[in-house]
Parts: sequence; structure tokens; C-alpha cells
Amino acid sequence: MSRRAALLLTAALALPVVAHAQDAKVDSGPIDPAKLSEITRVLASDEFLGRAPGGPAEQKTTDYIAGQFKALGLEPAGDVGSYTQKVPLVHTRIDGPVAMSFATAGGALTLAQGEQAQVMTLLPVDKVAIKDAPLVFVGYGVSAPERGWDDFKGADLKGKVAVFLISDPDLEAEAGEPAYGKFGGKAATYYARWTYKYEEAVRRGAVGALIVHETLGAGYGWSTVKASNGEGYDIVRPDPAKEKLQLQGWIQRDVAVDLFKRSGLDFEALKKAARDPSFKPVALKGAAFSAAYKVAHEPMVSHNVVAKLPGTTHADESIMYAAHWDAYGVGAPDAQGKTIRPGAADDAIGVAGVIEVARAFKQGPAPQRSIVFAAWTGEERGLLGSEYYAVKAGDAALGKMAANYTLDVLQTAGPAKDIVLVGAGQNELEQGLAKAAAAQGRTVTPDAKPERALFYRADHFSLAKRGVPVLLVMGLGGGADLLNGGRAAGDAWVADYTARCYHQPCDAWSADWDLRGAAQDVALVFEAGKAIANSRGWPDWNAGSEFKPVRAASAGARK
Repeated sequence: MSRRAALLLTAALALPVVAHAQDAKVDSGPIDPAKLSEITRVLASDEFLGRAPGGPAEQKTTDYIAGQFKALGLEPAGDVGSYTQKVPLVHTRIDGPVAMSFATAGGALTLAQGEQAQVMTLLPVDKVAIKDAPLVFVGYGVSAPERGWDDFKGADLKGKVAVFLISDPDLEAEAGEPAYGKFGGKAATYYARWTYKYEEAVRRGAVGALIVHETLGAGYGWSTVKASNGEGYDIVRPDPAKEKLQLQGWIQRDVAVDLFKRSGLDFEALKKAARDPSFKPVALKGAAFSAAYKVAHEPMVSHNVVAKLPGTTHADESIMYAAHWDAYGVGAPDAQGKTIRPGAADDAIGVAGVIEVARAFKQGPAPQRSIVFAAWTGEERGLLGSEYYAVKAGDAALGKMAANYTLDVLQTAGPAKDIVLVGAGQNELEQGLAKAAAAQGRTVTPDAKPERALFYRADHFSLAKRGVPVLLVMGLGGGADLLNGGRAAGDAWVADYTARCYHQPCDAWSADWDLRGAAQDVALVFEAGKAIANSRGWPDWNAGSEFKPVRAASAGARK
């Protein structure tokens, strides 16, 4: 964090008199900041050992959350009368050295794992062996009928390795180019995400996929790419080979430039060509990819915690409030020798918010639609708990889910004039949020850096991609306009948290937190969801959203 940002943050924390002078203007309705703090304190305490999925404190964690739901009088909504839902997982990791290379007309190009390339597999297999697989450059690898865009043009990828650009076609498009404004501009769409690209590669029969790393499009540097060190997690699938690649990973940009050159191709020219809807896949002539490595894999079981408040007149329809209970467990000592990564802001406080919403609903009249409350496992391992829930729930039940509100990292710096919304412009839930915010005398501010694709990196996305309208409250989308210090102080809070504490032992509960702003934010989603829960309305995705056609496919369930 810069010296200026540090000074701003210090100033924000050093003016309690100014902050308390605003007390009369801070109304969080039925959401109690003290209760948010206490629940967070418990879940982030050392005895919960960083809440790792399948770790030594998982049962303690799920028992605590289930106990909170039970004490409120919520009905269990897990497995067979239980508050918990088993989530079978598979853990894979590369076991030993990785042999990787490109064969080209100009000779072999050897790749070192973690340096020139970073690969892995989510298949529960003993080894991966790919020999001389043809390479095909598929541009951004986007198939978006609603935008009139198809990068594949029917290309046969069976048995081949697809090479993708990261992001979507208009991230770097200039005015006048066909891709300009065709997707989200600087705001990433789902087509920008690496997960989408791997899914498309599987659907089209590829044996592997390699994404060219560029920091602008990825939103992070190479150090983040290689942090997994060939390790991965997935839910247990009936036929994993139908949904996962033998090999997925990244290559450095300079490697791609060299590879294309050896194939008689100009990387930059093809990258620009991929910003035109007429682009067609290009075979890398004379080039092939080989890889061989052993894989260790083992099953594990974790648990979601799920409860519900049945609706009075439309119990088969639902609203969901959710957060993830998992954090990063115990790791290497930090500079202070601390090893437990308690995940207080990420995301014990989100779980506390869900519990507080449940308490608020129980204090008032029972809603017409059912309210589902969930605490997910495995978010930090790839949104796995929410993914499993969505798979098990099925299209019919999700077709009757009117909205999902997800709480993931709430700001702890005090009351604000606004709430920063990640994924602004996606769907009609934002209208209800804006109305609730106006009632508090506040406004809604769009995510400051939508190109980072935060909207696609939290648990709500498991439901969004199946058509459920979602709204994410995440304090990392940009600094709030704090009553004490304004936007500069809000930005300083985000900068400090992400630089020092995100996924680190520093992410700990503090008695010095000012959770009045967090309580206001939780109150907003409570009020917005309550309005939908007592209506016959069905919020939809906005025109042009990649999820609108998915929602339309389940329209019959809502008649």
C-alpha cells in the first residue's frame, strides 16, 4: 500500500468522534452490527483453525452454523432432515516431474512447469499422457449466439489442444473495430473467464486447452497462475471425462509468440484478427503438443450447511441468501509467525450476514415464498459447494428460485453513502437494491474495475450460469464513499486489505472494526429480497446478458 493510502486509512481510523457524530444517520434496520461482529469473532477464532474444507475444524464449523440456524427456528434443508449436505469432492495434484514440449518445424520447444507453462488436470486418473496432439488457435474461444459471435465456426477439435486468448474480444478493441462494445467493453463477461474456455474445449472434444497469459486480460500476474502448483479440487462427477479436460493450463505470452512464429504465424496479427466475428480457427501447421505426468488423486467429503424458512402461500418458490464458510486453514508462518488463516472478512462476516438476515426474517411475518439460507464449502477451491448444490437441486427447482443474494467480503470501515455493486448492469435485482438504498438515503455505485471479473469469482455464479438472477455484495469491488473520509478512505481500506490480509493470517477479526456500514449493506439485501419474497414478480436478466437465454429455457417452471 502506498504511503498516501496508509495515511488515509490511518486518518479514517483516527476520527471516531466524527464517525459517531453520524450515528443518527445510520439505519441498518433489523441487522445488528454487534451480532455481525460476534458471529464473525467466533468463526474466525483460532479454535476453528482457518475453516479448511475437510480439515480438523470442519465439523466444529458446520455444527456452529447449523446451531445458529436451529436456534432461529429454521427448518433443516440439507440431507434427510439434516442442516448439512454432503459434498463429495476429489482432490488432484501432479505427482512428480512434468514433461511438456511443443514439436515445431524449427525444433522442439521445451516447457518447464511453473515457468513457461502451468498445467493440471481435474480428472481422477493416475497419469496424463498426450503425444503429438495438433494445436489449433481458437482466438478468444467465444460462442455467443446472442451477440452474433462464434469463434469456432464448426472446427473439429477432437483429439487436439485448443490455444485460447484470455478475456473476451472487446477488452482491447478500439473504436471502429467490429468487437468494440460487442461484449462488456472493459467489463468482463463470462466469456472472458478461463473456466468458460475450458468448458468450451471439453464440449468440442479437445484433449487439452492452453490459455495465453496476459496480465491485462487475466486480471493477475503469472505468480497467481502458478500458485496452484498443479493442485486442484472438483466435485465428484458421474462421468468426469465428459466435463473435464485431460490437461488444462496456461502458457506465457512470449512462449505463444515464439510458438506462432515457428508455425509461420504472427501472434499480434492473429490476436487483432480475433476481434472480428469473421475470425476462423487457425491450425498451427507443423506444431504439436506433448505432455506426460503422474497424478495423485483422492476423494474427500465436505459439507454445505442449508436451512429454510417455508413460504406461506408459494412454498415451492424461493429466495436464497448465501455465503461461504471455508477459508484457507493453516499455512506457512507469516512474518509474525502466525499460521492460521482465519478468513474473518473472507468470509466469516458473510456467513454472519446470512444468519442476521435469517434472524430478521424470523422477527417479521412469514414470507409468501420460501427463503433458503446457505453456507457453502469449497468456495476457495473453485466454488465447489455451491456448484454441487446447484447440480443436485436441478433445473426445475432453480427455475423457481427468484433470486440469490451472496455476501462475500463485507467492508469493515464504517457507514457509507453508497454500496459498491460488483457486476452492475446484469439483471433486474439491481432495481430492488437501488430502491432499498434510496430508503436508507444511499446510492448504488458500479464496481470500479469490472475488467477483474469479480462477478464470476464468487459462489452466486454457480446459480447465475443456470439462469438464477443473482446479486453479489462484495467489498473488494472498489472503495465505498465512507461517511468518515469519503471515497479515498474507502479505497484505502480495499488497498490495505487486499495487499496485506486477503487469504493471509492478517484476515482476522478486530474489536476495532466499525460494522455499521456492513450492517447497512446486509439490510439492503434483506429488504430487497423481502420485497420479492412477498410478490409474484420474477426478476430477469437484462437484454444482452449471457444468462438471459438460460433463464428463458426454464420459463415453464414459473407459470
